[in-house]
Amino acid sequence: MLVFEKIRWRNFLSTGNKFTEIDLNKNRNTLIVGGNGTGKSTMLDAISFALFGRAHRDINKQQLVNSINQKGTVVEIEFNVGNSDYKIRRCIKPTKFEIYKDDVMINQDASARDYQKLLEQNIIKMNHKAFHQIVVLGSSSFIPFMQLKTYLRRNVIEELLDINIFSKMNVILKERNSKIRDELTDNSHKIDMAVTKLTASRKYIKDLQGINTDQIDNKKESIKVHRVEIKKHQTENSSLSKTISAHHAQAITDVQHYTDIVRKAETEEAGLKIKIKRLVKDAKFFEENDSCPTCDSELTDTVKATHIHDIKQDAAKVSSNMENIKTSLKTFRATLETNQETLKQLNSAQDAINNNNRTIDILQNEINKLNTEIVDLTTSSETGDLAKAHDECNALIEEKGDLSDKKSKLNEERLYNEAIGEMLKDTGIKTKVIKQYLPVMNMLINKYLQTLDFFVAFNLDENFNETIKSRHRDEFNYSSFSEGEKQRIDLALLFTWRHIAKMKNSASTNLLVLDETFDSSLDVDGVENLTKILGTLDEDSSTFIISHKPDLLENKFEEKITFVKDSNFSTIK
Repeated sequence: MLVFEKIRWRNFLSTGNKFTEIDLNKNRNTLIVGGNGTGKSTMLDAISFALFGRAHRDINKQQLVNSINQKGTVVEIEFNVGNSDYKIRRCIKPTKFEIYKDDVMINQDASARDYQKLLEQNIIKMNHKAFHQIVVLGSSSFIPFMQLKTYLRRNVIEELLDINIFSKMNVILKERNSKIRDELTDNSHKIDMAVTKLTASRKYIKDLQGINTDQIDNKKESIKVHRVEIKKHQTENSSLSKTISAHHAQAITDVQHYTDIVRKAETEEAGLKIKIKRLVKDAKFFEENDSCPTCDSELTDTVKATHIHDIKQDAAKVSSNMENIKTSLKTFRATLETNQETLKQLNSAQDAINNNNRTIDILQNEINKLNTEIVDLTTSSETGDLAKAHDECNALIEEKGDLSDKKSKLNEERLYNEAIGEMLKDTGIKTKVIKQYLPVMNMLINKYLQTLDFFVAFNLDENFNETIKSRHRDEFNYSSFSEGEKQRIDLALLFTWRHIAKMKNSASTNLLVLDETFDSSLDVDGVENLTKILGTLDEDSSTFIISHKPDLLENKFEEKITFVKDSNFSTIK
């Protein structure tokens, strides 16, 4: 059983640099009162922060530091489990997280996350969610069991029944199966490689065993065929080379010659075109002007007629020359095209020679390759390569057999793990355990509901969905009820979970904190009935009631702690 002894804090929320300390195991019941904002619920945040590194309410870590002092936040909680005493110390600015067992600090070599996991799984044996279902019932940041999502309800019950070990085992099993799948993939790859190598080795042995004169003769025959092809291409190259030698130089000369003639004629033609344009311009001048623009002398009709006549005669001569040049150009160009076509054919013949030479090189390389293969075949059959090949083949057969045996073992282990995995699923062992405890849970829930004067038949199934029937057998769900009725259900569940935890000795603890439970939705009878339930708790229970209505609860508790504000700091009066 987890027995909380003390909680103390300073520079935490509204608390100043002086430690505030509360004995958690001094009395069976204690009333905590104070005005709004005096720090009544700070104890809950301090306990939650000490155990889980986060507040009970929705407050981030930096906001937990006192806003006036702004550093030196320290929270310490002391408890014992079995025969061992523990103390947890957490600090902010500077940050510290220390776990002491019998005054000796537990090794901190692990990461903070693993250190926290050690605390939750191996020491207090409950997580943050289970803690708030077993220890706390309050109005701030508390989510009642019936308002949790289904998977969170299951997590709480698994913590209570101490069967979350199956979930952890399932996680480990999945990791193992993932590793096995990787090993199987690698194994299959290695088997495929071994089979490929074995096939190649057997083919090589077969090739070695099949070496004979016929194979060598076949390769020699191929060499002969290639040499015939080479001879054919060489003969063709010889004929083409003779043609090129006889005509190529003259063809280049002819093309160059007629290219020059065409260019010269084109130049003359262009000159005559310019001359004609100039004559037309001169004729137009004499037709349009009566005086010389240079000397300003008069141009008579006779003078103009004479000049125009001379210009026309020159133009006729130029036109005649143009026609002659055009006729010559046509002839020259036709001759040039003929010579160019001849040169093109000769160049194609040179390309054919180049292609034939490449083909000859390829055939010669193939001949060299065949000759090398003939030498290798002859050498391998003479140097005992066949015995070596047999040894390598036998080694590959043995390797493949070992890999196949390993694959069979891995498959067998995977199937075995899958069968275990089915048992470790939520629908497996855990559901069977939960089903065994469900009648007890439902019996306790209804017992506490009756004590709270709430007469309904409340039942949870293995998926933790509720069925609620009234006396008239009408069916309801949790959301159908008023806030006061919901709180009675929440209280019944809280006490049930505590009872189950004690039965299982899993998350059993002496501490119970009711945060403003008496102040919210319970009527007078509900308050009285809840007080009765508290009176039936074990002698070793320590219940703390946080309330801002002390008049309603005065004289019902063994001790009263009053929180007040002193110079803006919360303190105990």
